[in-house]
Amino acid sequence: MKKTIICTLIAIATATGITKAVSYLSDIELPRDTITDSEMVIIESIENEADTILSNWFLQKFTDLDSDCISRSENIQYDDTTYIKRLSSLPTLIDMPYNQIVKEYINIYTGKRRKLVESMLGFSLYYFPIFEHALEKEELPLELKYLPIIESALRPNAVSRAGATGLWQIMLKTARTLGMEVNSLVDERRSPIASSEAAARYLKQLYNMYQDWPLAIAAYNCGPGNINKAIHRSGGKKDYWSIYPFLPRETRGYLPAFIAANYVMNYYDKHNICPVSAQIPLVTDTIRINKRVNLKQIAAVLNTSIDMLRELNPQYRCDIIPDNDKAYHLMLPIQLTYAYIDSRDSILNYQAENYARLNTVEPSQYTSYPQKAVSHRKYHKVKRGETLSTIANRYNMSVTTLKKLNGLHGNTIQAGKQLKLNKATKYIASATEKTITTTTTQDTNNSSKTTKQPLANNTKAKYHKVTTGDTLGKIAMQYGIKTDQLKKVNKLNTTIIKVGQLLKIPVT
Repeated sequence: MKKTIICTLIAIATATGITKAVSYLSDIELPRDTITDSEMVIIESIENEADTILSNWFLQKFTDLDSDCISRSENIQYDDTTYIKRLSSLPTLIDMPYNQIVKEYINIYTGKRRKLVESMLGFSLYYFPIFEHALEKEELPLELKYLPIIESALRPNAVSRAGATGLWQIMLKTARTLGMEVNSLVDERRSPIASSEAAARYLKQLYNMYQDWPLAIAAYNCGPGNINKAIHRSGGKKDYWSIYPFLPRETRGYLPAFIAANYVMNYYDKHNICPVSAQIPLVTDTIRINKRVNLKQIAAVLNTSIDMLRELNPQYRCDIIPDNDKAYHLMLPIQLTYAYIDSRDSILNYQAENYARLNTVEPSQYTSYPQKAVSHRKYHKVKRGETLSTIANRYNMSVTTLKKLNGLHGNTIQAGKQLKLNKATKYIASATEKTITTTTTQDTNNSSKTTKQPLANNTKAKYHKVTTGDTLGKIAMQYGIKTDQLKKVNKLNTTIIKVGQLLKIPVT
């Protein structure tokens, strides 16, 4: 009887625990159409890029900012059913589900960020064909062209707090793995064409990794490592909305913002939003350049705006298109393309001396300036346990000579004492030791080759008469030359020399 009661109690307790566990999981795995987030973090581009894009040079120069349609009409809000119907009607391969987080971003875009949307609609006429071409090349869904809306608000020079750069906000490490060039002169993350092609390749890699577009899009924002952690913490779930609570806070709003961007860029007119009339030179062409040239040279010769060239070619950080083995792209309005081709030589030669790279340089040569005498005296610092004999043997000299050089009368020396090893020889630079420069010009690359040649030296040879205690090493050291030089000049096959022997000293 007791056994039965105990088993019954255990069963009830177990069932209660399972019920609580199921209740806990249901709290986490909220259906995607009902999910909410009270701690939602607004993505950085919406908060930080609005003022930047509104100060864009093209926007200031070539837009009708006085239009009655722009930023003067009120927003129209709709019920959830309307938003759901419109999102489901979009011709997209990627699902566009609706929930309160998506609605929050729709309200931001159609409300306080209306000006930003109006500007982006104007610039989209220029940038979207570039994005679509790169996506088509990798056979990716074309709705991914709206990612730069939430990444950079269509600003090629946008830089995030974390250092992500360009329209597609690519980190430096990722750019390196994608083979993009980033250095002091060129940053391909800022190039609309190069960055779009790299971003498309990266998105394709992420999709092949997860076989799910919402996860691939989230991984584009926070990296595969964070997505893998979220999947693991969720118990292996591979659905964005199932791992939502385990994602970094900044990434939770990324997919909802992407869905909202798809909505607002297609249904902006339903909210009384009008695209600005941004007269960017929409018809452009690309020229391949393999010669170093400055954008200022192009602007001067073609009589066009340097600001326009910078906007069309933001990847050149210092206005310089480098000279390299590979060809670089120059984006120009179509009407200037043929003008550039016809004026290529004039552009390269325009104030060439001001824009040329410093490839060779010669230091100023001295003439008759007096030179200070330089001492070649050498010393030895006595170490503990050393004697005059060991020191003399080390430097190939006699003890007598060593004592004479240092004015010693006894054989006792103290550790730390500096001993002179030779007489103080003086060297003074003379006019005969000046150098002359010979320059030869190579017509193939206009580079100069410089060689230095010594002038003739008319100084007469010196001789040294061997005295008691002299050795070849000591004599060579005295005159600041090598022992081998001394042997060679005197045609000696041995180091043995005799007192009274006359040795020729080579002139240096």
